[in-house]
Amino acid sequence: MAHATHTATESHPEPAVHPRRWMLLTLLCLSQFMLIVDVTVINVALPSIGADLHLSRETLTWAVTAYTLCFGGLMLLGGRLADAFGARRLLLTGLVLFTLASLVTGLAEDASILIGGRLGQGIGAALLSPAALATITRTFHGPERNKALGIWAMLGGIGFAVGAILGGVLTAGPGWSWVFFINVPVGLSLLVLLPRLLPASPTHGDRRIDVPGAVLVTTATGSLIYGLVKAGDAGWGSTTTLVSLIGSAALYAVFALVERRTASPLMDLRILGKRPVAAGSFLMLIATGMLLSFVFLGSIYLQDVRGLSALSTGALFLPVAVATAIGAHLAAHLIAHAGARLVAAGGLLVAAGGSIELTQVHSTAGTVIGLAIGAVGIIPVFVSATTTALGFISHHEAGIASGVVNTFHEVGGAVGVATVSTIAATGIAEHSGTGFPSAYTTLAAVAAVIALMVIPRGKAELPEGVHVH
Repeated sequence: MAHATHTATESHPEPAVHPRRWMLLTLLCLSQFMLIVDVTVINVALPSIGADLHLSRETLTWAVTAYTLCFGGLMLLGGRLADAFGARRLLLTGLVLFTLASLVTGLAEDASILIGGRLGQGIGAALLSPAALATITRTFHGPERNKALGIWAMLGGIGFAVGAILGGVLTAGPGWSWVFFINVPVGLSLLVLLPRLLPASPTHGDRRIDVPGAVLVTTATGSLIYGLVKAGDAGWGSTTTLVSLIGSAALYAVFALVERRTASPLMDLRILGKRPVAAGSFLMLIATGMLLSFVFLGSIYLQDVRGLSALSTGALFLPVAVATAIGAHLAAHLIAHAGARLVAAGGLLVAAGGSIELTQVHSTAGTVIGLAIGAVGIIPVFVSATTTALGFISHHEAGIASGVVNTFHEVGGAVGVATVSTIAATGIAEHSGTGFPSAYTTLAAVAAVIALMVIPRGKAELPEGVHVH
């Protein structure tokens, strides 16, 4: 009996405990926080960037979407590379690339350098984020893992609001370049500290990488965004718009064919055939798109229409940050009692109500109330998306489903900003409020109706240890 116990212990040894795992978690969360902040930190700086570099609405939209396009489009590839070549190597590579790209973006003197730098930041983020998450899941075990993932998710959510606030402070202070320069000392500090703490990471024997799939899905999304942005100036029926949108659809179709035939697909598209995953992915796409477009349009609206400074605009996003925390707190309780279906639809209608509020007021206080109401409504949609996608499927499918939902999370930001920028193009060009709230209201109302149709009835629970940021 003693021999049997000894053998079992040798066959299934207890996982090694990292002695400085909480310090490692702090640094990894800081890395992820930096990536999430960069999604929104640029928004309040947009009017200043546009004025200094003489940029059009189209270029300013790309300054926002280029980052999330690469971040989302290449995230699954980043995760696959981390598995094949080691999370430690990919994490540090992504951090170096993100830091260098931030420096280049801050030094930009024209549109090409600005957009190129943002693309570089997005590629770095796509390598860093999944590698950091993989490191956390391998470093922590049992209840500690759930706690660590909870901290990771919480900081990611706060980052969206903090980005807008920080963007206002930096733009009003040392200048808009510092919304990018701020990443350089943070990145360099992480590069000094992380190598001392990062454990050696295992690699998989199969190093087949679906590069064609990654290129196709990113190019297809880029073509979609280009068509959406062009429609704001050239019109929906213009040759450029139609060619871009049709080309995007064709590229997505080719991507689907490649994924079905490749030995190591980037994405198992069969998972999207499951109604809960498809519905959750749709909700995540809409929620991220609406949140980032709200920050994008709200930043321009407050400065160009209300005439506020960058500092005042950033400060006014503090109540919005509080509203997101309230929305997140309410979401879990509401979903437990009413289910994701009603919470998602209700949250979208609340968000629509916030944008309607913006059309009815002509004061700064009323504007902030509208933004806060919109934020309270959107955050429960995020929680509903995760619950829907992962709570109605078997546990062994949760990993691939979470990867798909994470991709829609990032890509949704790029598509949402491009779409609402186009719908509100006249208002942006004329520095008026026209199109801002109406674009948001329409999108939210339509999404609420779709949510009621596609989200399964009933209640669901998330598998333990699964994370969607």
